Amino acid sequence: MDEVELTQYITTSLAGVDVVEKDGDRYFFYDPGEQAPPDRRFPFATLVTGDRHDQFSQLDRTGIYRLNIGVSKETFRSLLGPEPFSPPAAGTVSSEYDFTAIDRWLPHPVYGSMYWVSVLNPGAATLEMMKSLLAEAYEMSSRRQGKTT
Repeated sequence: MDEVELTQYITTSLAGVDVVEKDGDRYFFYDPGEQAPPDRRFPFATLVTGDRHDQFSQLDRTGIYRLNIGVSKETFRSLLGPEPFSPPAAGTVSSEYDFTAIDRWLPHPVYGSMYWVSVLNPGAATLEMMKSLLAEAYEMSSRRQGKTT
């Protein structure tokens, strides 16, 4: 699944999703009717295509992108273990995780401590779980927005 197919999957299978594109990246918001004030919105998932925000995943490699999904603490721990994840020190990757690995669930290299998971180029190994995690993040976002509108 490439970035276009993934974007199409998210926008056609989850109702009320607004996509904001910037610098080749996509930010997915639950916002039916685009009624939420921009400063009150937070993405439930992002699709990042380059090293503009961090270099841990080496996203400037040809054809490589990273899907990031905000999940619950329980889901994060069921995927990646009970230990809280601390982001690597600035400029270094001294972690048990290979953030350049393709089609494998990882903590987000910067926002893992906030229960964001990531996968580079989701494929056969992660596709079904990706659908489930996107649905969870979408549901969490819709509930959160319901409390703020």
